[in-house]
Amino acid sequence: MTLGVRLSRDGPVSDAHNLLLLAADSLRTTDADRSREAGVHAVLAAWSGGDRDGCLAALDTLCPEDLPGDGTSRADHDPVETFWRAYRDGMRGVLNGDFGRAATLLRPVLDVLTARQEASRLLSAGTIALMLGDIGAARQVLGLALATARRETTPMLLPRVLEHLAYAELREGRYHQARVHAEAGLEAAAGQAQRNVTAGLSAVLALAASIAGDPATVATHARSALRIAHAHGLGQARTLAEWARARADLGHGHAEHAAARLAPLVQEGPRRGHFGLWMMAVPCYVEAAVLAGHDLGTGTGTGTDVELLIDRYARWASLGADPQAPAVVLRCRALVAGDERREDLFGAALARHENVDSPYEHARTHLAYGMWLRRRRRPGEARAQLRRAVMGFDQCGADVWTARADAELRAAGETPVAAPSPASGAAPLTLLTPQQLRIARSVALGATNREVARQLSISTRTVEYHLRNIFTHLGVRSRVALARCLGPELSPPGRADGSAGPQAVRTAPD
Repeated sequence: MTLGVRLSRDGPVSDAHNLLLLAADSLRTTDADRSREAGVHAVLAAWSGGDRDGCLAALDTLCPEDLPGDGTSRADHDPVETFWRAYRDGMRGVLNGDFGRAATLLRPVLDVLTARQEASRLLSAGTIALMLGDIGAARQVLGLALATARRETTPMLLPRVLEHLAYAELREGRYHQARVHAEAGLEAAAGQAQRNVTAGLSAVLALAASIAGDPATVATHARSALRIAHAHGLGQARTLAEWARARADLGHGHAEHAAARLAPLVQEGPRRGHFGLWMMAVPCYVEAAVLAGHDLGTGTGTGTDVELLIDRYARWASLGADPQAPAVVLRCRALVAGDERREDLFGAALARHENVDSPYEHARTHLAYGMWLRRRRRPGEARAQLRRAVMGFDQCGADVWTARADAELRAAGETPVAAPSPASGAAPLTLLTPQQLRIARSVALGATNREVARQLSISTRTVEYHLRNIFTHLGVRSRVALARCLGPELSPPGRADGSAGPQAVRTAPD
């Protein structure tokens, strides 16, 4: 069993799965606890590899099917049997898409796992909550698992806890936190034989960078994940990394490339994404296909692959696997609908978003709606939607999409706010978004565009874009003037004479 566990962290997961199944079978009559431990590890190895049948086979090792002579289940007499049968049958529910039954069976399992406050049990509980789509519970339990693992000083467990916590934060649209925890996970895994965990952490960083960084950063993290994923058969890490590259393409305006990357993940074939994840990439593919101008049919739901995918995504969303999915379904339907239905669908999607804390997806719907309104020559209504999109993206750190929504807002006729006169008493800082304020402060303290980009994990082009908007908002023409506008305490050292440094912008941007 030891070799199987080691391979599940640092080797081909199919080999790990097979070894762990053998261990579970051989230990069944001599050491039931270790047999079940091997079985659970076999389930997780198969999940990492995207092997649904392997997960089911491993679940079958966890408890016997025989009944005692009185015709009742052994679980009726033994609380341990009750626990393992609930885990087995609940996980079968997850794999079969029956999330209602899965949640009913697995909630008591979560209670048992969290009661003893041990890091390994809390990690298991957090993993189950992620599979059920209960992201809030997953973040809470995994946050406790992280604190417990640090207290227990369990170095082998810490990177795995950080990987799952970063992924949970990613699912909830908290990209800054996801990046911080993924980077901490890579640091914790350094020097340990945990390449499979490293691949998962790199994939999370690629996904975070896909909406908050430049394409080169996404490519670097994605390559790191895919190099290990291909060698070790890590279907989950591969799907996440390829999805990240597609999202970066879409965010930077390369819809055709995004659609081409995503099509194999979401359609039938040998390259389809991980069985537990590919559905999550469908909305991204739908948007990419629409923006790329692909033939989507009449919008009646009777023909195209995109329409069939949306229907399939809607069925999956109805199972409760992802709380934000019902709103996203309506956005997808709006994107492919005729103009006579589109406004009602966007409105229904926004109403659904109000019931779930999902700032990134909520902002994506505001953006899509605003873009449509602008193209329908309804600029006033478009600006209202696009302003909300800018604020939503900025709230969750989606800098790539903040810039895109801001560009749409200006195209819709948003007039830059004039700089306040000294007599007005208005504070210049109130004119800036939180991201613009971070950039303005760094620039005023003497940082170059490249240094700011490195500090905030965004591209230099994004810094330049924000800086042009900052100058416009504040009515300044140079970095020195920017420092003066923000206040004497922020002035770059050694430039009190007002001379412009080598990075000064000498004219107001267009």
